[in-house]
Amino acid sequence: MSAAGGLERPRYVGRFAPSPTGPLHAGSLVAALASWLDARAHRGRWLVRIEDVDTARCVAGADRLILAQLASCGLTPDEEPVRQSERDALYRAALDRLLASGRAYLCGCTRSDIARALIAAGRPHARHAEWVYPGTCRPERGGLGDKPARSVRLRLDADASIAWTDRRLGPLRQDVARAVGDFVLHRADGLWAYQLAVVVDDAAQGVTDVVRGEDLADNTPRQIALQRMLGLPTPRYLHTPLVLGADGEKLSKQNGAASIDTGDPLAALRAAGAVLGVRSEAADVGGWLAQAIDAWRARWAAPDAVRNDGMIGGCPTLRVPSR
Repeated sequence: MSAAGGLERPRYVGRFAPSPTGPLHAGSLVAALASWLDARAHRGRWLVRIEDVDTARCVAGADRLILAQLASCGLTPDEEPVRQSERDALYRAALDRLLASGRAYLCGCTRSDIARALIAAGRPHARHAEWVYPGTCRPERGGLGDKPARSVRLRLDADASIAWTDRRLGPLRQDVARAVGDFVLHRADGLWAYQLAVVVDDAAQGVTDVVRGEDLADNTPRQIALQRMLGLPTPRYLHTPLVLGADGEKLSKQNGAASIDTGDPLAALRAAGAVLGVRSEAADVGGWLAQAIDAWRARWAAPDAVRNDGMIGGCPTLRVPSR
């Protein structure tokens, strides 16, 4: 209990959760640094979770390389990293609860089935847009029928409007049912869907604050909806600016982003810090990080601090040349 007699806020726990599909690049280092700085500025703990449930995309040895890159930049987790590939029982228990309560259901639809249903409803799928599931296999619409089960979906309420406040982006809202539809929890290929795994893991690890790239902001309402159905706490969220390539697209492993140069970790940190509006004149990694913590604390340590200018520290999204 606090001195005022109320419940104390849980001690800060943050995390960085890379997928081992290749080495860290400039964009992923920005996310790692931001989450580490936020944890240190709040005098909390910082965890690393290897998100390797999508085994087809994982590269052998990439997890060890990522951990080595983080260590070279002075970003060392406070606990031994966990791997999603070793947490199947946790995900299964959560899914079983949702199925038993009627909050999840079996789906037999292929992507072609969904596309045909959307066309028939006058809502053809737009390129790069979400595949909004039309509810074909919902129990009230007859369920699977004669189709074999392929996946498991979350059963959203008709009014699934989720409002939340991002610490950088400000107040946000999304009607998940309209924007996404009943989304997948267990995939047709037998793998766990990202949304279920990340929600279960954040709760199991006691994560209070999620700091990650802005490209994941639209996942937040789905995760909040799932947290509520499972009776799990909702962390605070802060989504950082993206590092973009010369073509204006998000820098990623898929578009050939180069690995950070761990031979010069100070230069890598300075570049990441510039994206986040964090600068330091220190000539060594330890000194740079110490000054960066102070700079981050001055701007972001207040629990309800929010900017609405689309930038951190007044610094716009960094564009880097393609190689």
